[in-house]
Amino acid sequence: MVVMTVKVLVRVREFDMEKDLPAVEELERRCQVGLSGDMAAVHDRADDGDDDGVASREKKTSKKTKKKEKTGMSLCVEQIGDPLARVRHAPEHVMLVAEYGEEKKMVGVIKACVKTVSRGGKQRKPYVKVAYLLGLRVSPSHRRLGIATALVRRAEEWCRERGAEHATMATTESNAASLALFTGRFGYAPFRRPEFIGHPVHAHRLPVPRGHRVFQLPPELAAAAYARLLPPQDTDFLPADMPALLSHKLTLGTFVAIADGVDTAAAAADTPPSFAVLSVWDSTRFLSLRVSGAPALLRASLAALRALDRRAPWLHLPSIPDIFRPFGAYLLYGLRMSGPEGPALLRSLCHHAHNVARKNPACAVVAADISPDDPCAAAVPRWRRFSCDEDVWCIKNLNPADQDNADDDWTAPSPPPGRRLFVDPREF
Repeated sequence: MVVMTVKVLVRVREFDMEKDLPAVEELERRCQVGLSGDMAAVHDRADDGDDDGVASREKKTSKKTKKKEKTGMSLCVEQIGDPLARVRHAPEHVMLVAEYGEEKKMVGVIKACVKTVSRGGKQRKPYVKVAYLLGLRVSPSHRRLGIATALVRRAEEWCRERGAEHATMATTESNAASLALFTGRFGYAPFRRPEFIGHPVHAHRLPVPRGHRVFQLPPELAAAAYARLLPPQDTDFLPADMPALLSHKLTLGTFVAIADGVDTAAAAADTPPSFAVLSVWDSTRFLSLRVSGAPALLRASLAALRALDRRAPWLHLPSIPDIFRPFGAYLLYGLRMSGPEGPALLRSLCHHAHNVARKNPACAVVAADISPDDPCAAAVPRWRRFSCDEDVWCIKNLNPADQDNADDDWTAPSPPPGRRLFVDPREF
């Protein structure tokens, strides 16, 4: 008896908007995406060459996926509109798709961009080129076939060719398959654990104490303020194009809070004894969230609360929009505070951002990605169901032989004291 093994062709190429958009949108719909929005259930085998038993593996994968979907509430991320939205801002970006078999069926996708960011610490080069690998998807019916491996390998090559010295990716702690692929096969190392902190947009305004004054900085002053508050030697991943981010059409503003008695003009020119600052990014145009797996009782309770609030608005009940349908979010970034009143002032700024979000019917959540060791994390209002500490950022040195990277501390077990992590809302 002769057993023949047929090697199925997997072809990776660049995305064609006109040709590939419908197939990519269908692939996104079929893939369950966790809170990080990335690297969802890739399920690659350790041995790429083993393509036998495809039907049985597909069946097992389907059962596992269904079982996972029944394990309770989760916050899912869905891309809408422009599929390149998360990487388009970078001058160098790409979207790769994987085709399977002779019929060239679309079975996988990954996005990547290369940007210049601060490295932190006393480095010879304060800024380096870093690759971001985003939105890896593999069709549930074609997992464990080496497709994710082919996509990641080609994305790394593309980024390395454009001068990237490091590559990063994000996943969740519970996504064992994704972590195994990147930390095992590709040699990535976990290095940061930002915490996603979300708060629903209530139907009513949140209070800002009378003793707190909130004013908006124009982009030029905001860039100068952040240059002082976030020096590159003390900040990881601060984008070199920070002024462009602050003046971007989706940045709704940079806001500062100070206590009464401090002159506004003087505060803009100098650092007051206590202050807080943050910027607001509107992600509702290209990103939607959705809570899935909620029990019927919770759904009914929140619906009843909304109905009661509509009938009796004077009660100021904390009713929230329907979070079980797709909704948008405002992302807070660049959060900083100082002085004894800093935490209270930062909470006032978060309330101000909430009140701004109330004016946008598409926005149901105000959220921030912050390192848990950042003092700002404790001052940001949160709702447990919209918050998560499962995100894992991993990093890899793409040029290990380069002597400039020999003393790299990005892969240290914990960040050096005093170093801040900047989370760019454009890559969320």
